[in-house]
Amino acid sequence: MQSRPAPQPGLTFEYLMWLFIRISGLGLYLVALVGVIAALVMGARTQIDMGTLIRWTFFPNSGHVANAGVDLELGWVGLLWQVMQGMAVVFGVTHGMNGLRNILEDFISKPGTRLIVRVIIILLWVLFLYAAFTLVLSDTL
Repeated sequence: MQSRPAPQPGLTFEYLMWLFIRISGLGLYLVALVGVIAALVMGARTQIDMGTLIRWTFFPNSGHVANAGVDLELGWVGLLWQVMQGMAVVFGVTHGMNGLRNILEDFISKPGTRLIVRVIIILLWVLFLYAAFTLVLSDTL
């Protein structure tokens, strides 16, 4: 088995994906940090338990807070939470699909097979994003 060469700086697909996976990883941490801080500022430290706060941080939909007995008029279902949830889903799914592509391409040497794998991963990426926005975000959009 032969390893792939490291991506060279420039506007190549490999370099942009290498850069994206690092930026999206940092973006996921940023989304989680902003979610926790915003929830604490809005009163989560007195209104919900830690498990609900963590669940809300990564998937902030109104059902999580409604089930916790929190007053939803305090801004829990606002635009901020919809944007945060959308960013978490897009960063997470895209980061995961790009990681899967990297792993699979390490073991595939034929260019034709790589193209087929890339097409399958792109189709899975679109399917997962559609499912996430349809199922997970449906009650807040």
